[in-house]
Amino acid sequence: MGAEWELGAEAGGSLLLCAALLAAGCALGLRLGRGRGVADRGALIWLCYDALVHFTLRSPFQREGPFVYLSLVGNVANSDGLIASLWKEYGKADARWVYFDPTIVSVEILTVALDGSLALFLIYAIVKEKHYRHFLQITLCVCELYGCWMTFLPEWLTRSPNLNTSNWLYCWVYLVFFNGVWVLIPGLLLWQSWVELKKMHQKETSSVKKFQ
Repeated sequence: MGAEWELGAEAGGSLLLCAALLAAGCALGLRLGRGRGVADRGALIWLCYDALVHFTLRSPFQREGPFVYLSLVGNVANSDGLIASLWKEYGKADARWVYFDPTIVSVEILTVALDGSLALFLIYAIVKEKHYRHFLQITLCVCELYGCWMTFLPEWLTRSPNLNTSNWLYCWVYLVFFNGVWVLIPGLLLWQSWVELKKMHQKETSSVKKFQ
């Protein structure tokens, strides 16, 4: 097998940490989603994983080294620790995450402060069946999609000088898969909100017509 197909220790550790967060998100989502439909259980799994990622890997409020904090006090390249090593590994695919990039850091500050909090509020709204559930869901999904847009469009417009697509792991796993998930699932949740709001509107319209 060629060297480009080898999985190093750093990559293995990073993928293992991501898998651990996913397992925790699944466990929490399934516990909170007991007795609910498949769609809501899936949404809760994703939201729990989403919140864990935002608050453990990116949050500036934890001193052991999440991304925003490391970027505000210096940069990932000059930092040590488990989380720093994870971002250094991802930085092999996108160098902007290793050295201070104002666009990336600005998007991540918004992501942690807004998206992480919205994910927690949305979990509560789903579990408690609150009337504002789909308002929060649409808002969170639009924010997630905007974050992906602002992360990659400026880079693409400048011919992607910081992206490394020469290695299968960096290209298809780090860049395409991990970022694609934050496009695909918010897109599906937006569609779910559209369908549910359409059903509610049709139900309300039918009820009004019956009394006319």
